[in-house]
Amino acid sequence: MPPKKKNSLMTCMNGFIGAVNTMDQTVLVPSLLRDIPLDEHTEMGHIKSDVDEGDLYAYYHLLKSLRGDIEWGVKTAEGKPLTRTNSSSSTSSSSMSSSEEDEEDENDSNLEKQLQYHLTGLQGVLSKLTVQANSLTSCYKQRVGI
Repeated sequence: MPPKKKNSLMTCMNGFIGAVNTMDQTVLVPSLLRDIPLDEHTEMGHIKSDVDEGDLYAYYHLLKSLRGDIEWGVKTAEGKPLTRTNSSSSTSSSSMSSSEEDEEDENDSNLEKQLQYHLTGLQGVLSKLTVQANSLTSCYKQRVGI
């Protein structure tokens, strides 16, 4: 088995999932995180999320929700898997003009760049979320005296 690549997407995902699992196993009483503002902690002070309460309790649940999205896929409000449709792939090549074919070839050549761009962004976000999950775990341990 080859050694793990430090910068691989799978390593980042596994690191985040592991950090959230550790957080989940450590935080036995999540309600102790209520009313602790995110900005009390230097590692988490710059978080800007859609969480209304803005406390560690809400952020704890957000991190667990994100772990679920990674493990099981993103779901819509109705509980159905979220998918993207690609309308250009349903167009038959015989009905394309030469300019449309050139445009599709150009889009295909950009796919590698697009993938690299998104993978880099995803790895960066997962790394930050991992640090924040570890920080939340440390904060909880300090709060309960572990």
